[in-house]
Amino acid sequence: MSNCVGAVDGKHIKIVCPARSGSLFYNYKKTYSIVLMAACDSNYTFTCVDVGAMGSESDGGIFSRSAFGKLILRGYLNIPPDNAIPGTETTFQYYFVGDNAFPLKHNLMRPYPGRNLSAIKDNFNKKLSRARVHIENSFGILISRWRVLHTNIHGAPNNVDKIVLATIVLHNYLMLDRESGYFNDELVDHLENGVHVPGTWRESHAGLPSCRIALANRSCADAFRSRDALADILFNN
Repeated sequence: MSNCVGAVDGKHIKIVCPARSGSLFYNYKKTYSIVLMAACDSNYTFTCVDVGAMGSESDGGIFSRSAFGKLILRGYLNIPPDNAIPGTETTFQYYFVGDNAFPLKHNLMRPYPGRNLSAIKDNFNKKLSRARVHIENSFGILISRWRVLHTNIHGAPNNVDKIVLATIVLHNYLMLDRESGYFNDELVDHLENGVHVPGTWRESHAGLPSCRIALANRSCADAFRSRDALADILFNN
């Protein structure tokens, strides 16, 4: 997607129930977890990470309370100024993409809801999905390479946070060297002769459980206009 700087999503990391925590870490999947909220780029490296929120929270709520989420929602994140869409003379802002769990903002795009959408809206949703799948694949690489994330991690929540952050740092470090054997194109979703082929990480593990959909996402009229403008640009170019 033109001018897209990253994709965001949240996943549950399963843990052993911390002592005297009650239901604070109990999630909708009926397991105990902390939440890993992250953004990635087109190279499947993580650019922003927030870990440690309790599993009982929704990812929309976690996102709005994280340092990264606050910077996006308040417009304080240091991303490039508005620029022309490649191949056009139309100027548009840079933005992140997410699923329906996230609020629609001037710098954060999510899909159009509902069915039987117009051709313009359907085209927008397909292209957003192709961009957003990068974060899904980034999580897929992470969990396929770091087996500790398959288990119920036993430890104090602060220590679990450090374990998860360590896997993120090591993932990014190894992704910098494509000759290391850590990554190959077959590991992630890709096209072969125009046919979509699922990444091999999907064969070995179902992946990390996604965070539940937030119950309410309030968006301003300007955000709706921005999405409509982008949908029109993508459809006509």
